[in-house]
Amino acid sequence: MQTLSYYVQADSAEIWWEKTAQTAADQTYLIYLDDCQIAVSHKSHCTLRPLQPQTKYTVSVFLPDGHFIGTSRFCTGICKHRIDVTAAPYHACPDGKTLTTRALQKAIDDCGPGDIVYLPAGTYLTGALRLHSDMELYLDEGAVLQGSSNPAHYLPRIHSRFEGIEMECYQSLLNMGELDHTCEPTCHNIVIQGKGTIRGGGKELAQAVIASERERLKDFMAANADLVSTCENSNTIPGRVRGRLINISNCSDVRISGLTLADGASWNVHMIYSRNIVTDHCTFKSTGIWNGDGWDPDSSEDCTIFSCLFYTGDDSVAIKSGKNPEGNLIGRPCRHIRIFDCHCAFGHGLCMGSEISGGIEDVKIWDCDLKNSMVGIEIKGTSKRGGYVRNVEVLDCTVPCLLVHSVPYNNDGIPAPYPPIFENLRYERIHITGRSLDKTWSDCHAIELCGFAEPGHHIRDVRFCDLHITGGLGIRQELAEQIEYCSLSMDQGAISTL
Repeated sequence: MQTLSYYVQADSAEIWWEKTAQTAADQTYLIYLDDCQIAVSHKSHCTLRPLQPQTKYTVSVFLPDGHFIGTSRFCTGICKHRIDVTAAPYHACPDGKTLTTRALQKAIDDCGPGDIVYLPAGTYLTGALRLHSDMELYLDEGAVLQGSSNPAHYLPRIHSRFEGIEMECYQSLLNMGELDHTCEPTCHNIVIQGKGTIRGGGKELAQAVIASERERLKDFMAANADLVSTCENSNTIPGRVRGRLINISNCSDVRISGLTLADGASWNVHMIYSRNIVTDHCTFKSTGIWNGDGWDPDSSEDCTIFSCLFYTGDDSVAIKSGKNPEGNLIGRPCRHIRIFDCHCAFGHGLCMGSEISGGIEDVKIWDCDLKNSMVGIEIKGTSKRGGYVRNVEVLDCTVPCLLVHSVPYNNDGIPAPYPPIFENLRYERIHITGRSLDKTWSDCHAIELCGFAEPGHHIRDVRFCDLHITGGLGIRQELAEQIEYCSLSMDQGAISTL
């Protein structure tokens, strides 16, 4: 029996639970509220509404055969007071041309635990905004929080982390918490939701930041040509100071729901040293933006994303934990990550790494359709990185490929004492197409396992069960041990390399 996870408001509750291999791939769930069946779900989550404010409820989930999945008890919240940012004393002008940063920040500062900062339909041009504990931000249908493309609107810089390295970065469009790897969360209970759009300054802002930073660092980069040559490209070092769309540092209990999240100057949602971050029913859009990741838990715990759609220029999800040598020293793993009922319309897919120096563990992925992605589900790291990825379970997903491998890129930095360890990985009931989408379609290896040559650092303890491969270049396996294939089927068009 599970304890159901939930998030409640005054008139609704979102509940979710973990799927297991013991349930069918197309399982139906029966949801009961106070012993009365009120819903049927074909996914491992359900929205309950309408509910009464400040009322206690018991919710339970069963299978049609009577098997008990789990239960929870909760009390709905209070009806909150709406702070309309277009009304007095704020008078934010939603014409998409007038800079509204000061008005929006004033409304945010005035927001208490019983309030909601409310953005009606319109476009609100703004620079960086800072959220605080015990507040809610709501964007109504047609509301667009539009980030400026002027780097000056994201100053002063703040302490942050990018590609596994702590540094001073430009502020993000929405910022919460103060980065400190030595302490637990100090910022709590923030809700960002609605039916609107949060859109960053995108490619134009990114290019402006990179150009400014390249000029600032020109002497350093000229004196360190060997370091620059090990980076992905010439934008790597100056590009690390770009802000994100939403930056969550040392926070707990943050929910982002119902919104379109688009065009950050780099990654869209980035949570660092944080706990209990839930993102659901969102659409991520960042096509055409270099490093345009969607959702990146970084040395964070108990992070959940579900029922989201991705159109991303890079990884749809990227799980991280720091980069050598700093990430090895800080040693804060990313763990207890749940990803389910997500769909990739375009992007790289669901990735772990390459920044894994603090370790990644206890990741569960289920009911995700990633067939239109480039890599499907990938575990990656360089030989320098150190750290580990372990205890990963993937269930009932469609992917172009499954990758667990060493990679040569993003390989700058002082090496860790030992290469990474990839171990204890489980993949069950997976449909693999063997066809990868990166601007155009191409055949790829359905499975690639390629570990590290040093003794003790081969990929190990991996189990594939009930795989159906419909095309592609077969299976590539080297520097891997204790690999088990159970119930593997291949269509006639798939190449068998076992």
